[in-house]
Amino acid sequence: MPVGVVGLGLMGCSITTCLLMAGHPVVALAPVSQDLEHAQRRISEHWRRSVEEGLIHASAEDWRQRLTITEDYEALRDCRIVIECTLENLAIKQSVYQKIEAVIGEEAILTSNTSAIPISILQAHVRHPERFFGLHWAEPSHTTRFLEIICGDQSSVSLGEYLYEVAQGWGKEPTLVRKDIRGFITNRLMYAMYREAFFLVENGYATVEDVDRACRNNAGYWMTLVGVFRWMDLTGVAAYHTVMKDLFPTLSNSTELPGLIDEIVKSGGRGVANGKGFYNYTEEEARQWEETFTRFSYEIRRLALKYPADVVQKEIEKKQCSS
Repeated sequence: MPVGVVGLGLMGCSITTCLLMAGHPVVALAPVSQDLEHAQRRISEHWRRSVEEGLIHASAEDWRQRLTITEDYEALRDCRIVIECTLENLAIKQSVYQKIEAVIGEEAILTSNTSAIPISILQAHVRHPERFFGLHWAEPSHTTRFLEIICGDQSSVSLGEYLYEVAQGWGKEPTLVRKDIRGFITNRLMYAMYREAFFLVENGYATVEDVDRACRNNAGYWMTLVGVFRWMDLTGVAAYHTVMKDLFPTLSNSTELPGLIDEIVKSGGRGVANGKGFYNYTEEEARQWEETFTRFSYEIRRLALKYPADVVQKEIEKKQCSS
């Protein structure tokens, strides 16, 4: 089944790699010409590393035969699923949708990798809103299990269920969000945590390093295996009930943009991209952090795949078969 990816930045390239790894012919389209300079190199490096790490066992020639990198929207004509992966700008997305819908068939599914704009808003800018969905990926898309499939107000739920089935062939444990909400699931959970992290730092309770250390050594230990609800089941629901009554009223519920991030961005900080963020980085440190994150993403994938969502059910079945 041919699949299209429109937008070849960092995430567009890793999404393309994921689809190639799943065996799809992929049309990777660059709405911005300069993306053509980097796309082939990024995808090639993702593939090389995935072979090296044992995720796939195929030659570079395999994916090159199935990949078309282009600026021509006409190349999307035979695609059955198209994933828009452009900037979080409504005007840009609207322009891209018009060009995509001018060539794809009516039976094709159109999706957006947006993480900020509600799907129901984007649906207002397409010809066939019933076939439009959000596909929210995590970077690097070719190593993570994460994928959210989001229905807008006018989306066909049956098509959403079809995407859910297809996504499992992409190596995902997808979540089908049947009712649209800004930020979807993971961003709402994560940004609530980010907000509290800013509150703790800006009010002097902890440093940036302290907060990061707490996240790494607590939630970072268990979240690969279980989510928040099963974690409470495993560690005592009643205790959480008791703590929530006293703790919830003290948590930050500010709707203001945190001053700490506002100052960094206004002064030109972009994190490791230019060495200026919540931490400062030398050029060598920035490169090493990026390399370390890449290595970690492959290693944590190997561990995570040993513990899929149905790991307990499989253990029970194995014991029943052996008894």
